[in-house]
Amino acid sequence: MSFQTEDPATAWFSLAVALLVLAGDLTIRVLAIIYIPRNRRPQTAMAWLLAIFFIPYVGIILFLLLGSRKLPRKRRKRQSQINKYILETTDGIDKVTTHSEWPDWLPPIVELNRTLGAMPLVGGNSASLYPEYDLSIAAMARAIDNATSTVHVEFYILSADDTTEPFFAAMERAIQRGVIVRVLLDHIASVRAPGYRRTLKRLTAMGALWKLMLPVQPLRGKWRRPDLRNHRKLVVVDGLVAFTGSQNMVDSSYNKPGNIRRGLHWKDLMVRFEGPIVAGINALFVTDWYSETDELLLRESPDANPVLAREPLDAQVVPSGPGFEGENNLRLFNSLVYAAQHKVIITSPYFVPDDSMLYAITTAAQSGLDVQLFVSEVGDQFMVFHAQRSYYEQLLRAGVRIWLYPEPTVLHSKHFTIDDEVAVIGSSNMDMRSFSLNLEISVMVRSRDFVDDLREVEASYRRVSRELTLEEWMKRSRTSATLDNVMRLTAALQ
Repeated sequence: MSFQTEDPATAWFSLAVALLVLAGDLTIRVLAIIYIPRNRRPQTAMAWLLAIFFIPYVGIILFLLLGSRKLPRKRRKRQSQINKYILETTDGIDKVTTHSEWPDWLPPIVELNRTLGAMPLVGGNSASLYPEYDLSIAAMARAIDNATSTVHVEFYILSADDTTEPFFAAMERAIQRGVIVRVLLDHIASVRAPGYRRTLKRLTAMGALWKLMLPVQPLRGKWRRPDLRNHRKLVVVDGLVAFTGSQNMVDSSYNKPGNIRRGLHWKDLMVRFEGPIVAGINALFVTDWYSETDELLLRESPDANPVLAREPLDAQVVPSGPGFEGENNLRLFNSLVYAAQHKVIITSPYFVPDDSMLYAITTAAQSGLDVQLFVSEVGDQFMVFHAQRSYYEQLLRAGVRIWLYPEPTVLHSKHFTIDDEVAVIGSSNMDMRSFSLNLEISVMVRSRDFVDDLREVEASYRRVSRELTLEEWMKRSRTSATLDNVMRLTAALQ
């Protein structure tokens, strides 16, 4: 028997390679410890560090792709430019109702919103709620049928299907009348929806001016973190009527075979505004249109007059997203929860709060306030659904009442009410994605009549939901509890 010894040169080469790999690995870990925690939440930094330490090569690739939540510098600069435009084109500040009617805690929050997002509080508005999916589409189509100059459409998901046909037909009729119809749709969200190419062909054929929002098209030189998305939903007609809320322009099943097989359908809430607040909502469309087209739209419609209503309401648009330095929506939500004196009722399909929001909500409940949370009994996103469930025990122990909306409906509405004074409605979930990664729109409304109307919607949810008790929750399987807790770790990877 003969033995072959390794050539010394080969042995030294192998040793050198091993040392280089070790040195590179150590360098990556040290640099990660220095760089990653900078300007990040501790839990977010820790999640990234754990990913890099346990799966170093996969972790570092994911971090390079997803680690920065900032939009390109050019786009952030445009956001600053557009803030000046917002201030110059917003009317109705002088129509805000008398300050003596406000709760004492509201003026600082109004100023906070103004500081963060440039939008002032404006008065002389009216609002109507549309809690039914098909009825809201019909209402938007009717408004477009009355358009005489411009229609601005912006949706996270826009899809031409049988359910949305009345909306697309109304846009087509408007174009035939000579109305300018501009359409924005989020690239990644819409391309994942069945019928994407059909939708673009329909828009092109009717003569709509359309653009993809935040396109990820490396071959065309358009690259950014792929999960930075424009999540806004809004329609503005002639600068006089606006719709916004939680509903995408797609069938309530999202036309996905898995959803149809499970019988899932989405329940949403849209609100129709008239009055000076419409200019603020339109300003967000103008901002996004400018960002995607380099075209800054000048004012195309007259100032909106105050409207006659039971109680003309005050409203303030709060834009948020990676184009802003602060997490505008999170700061607003926390401020309102801490200001509440009696009641906080939250509806959110994806409830994965950061520590600050969790502390605000549990503190309110532990202080004796009536705090209620409406969420879905069933989830459409596996990781988010289980991450959300990981917070239920802490919420229940603090005294938060949790209502589970029954399957197969996904309660997708996004709104909350504070006492009998203030409501917030829009596109923002109460999760870290909406706080940090998505461009969102929220509208804060000060009006007891509006809050009463929203309370009726909340009551309709409550009538069909069942209340989750701590006793029931603690009896769930160990497997389920483990899965919830593991998925909670993924929520911080931002």
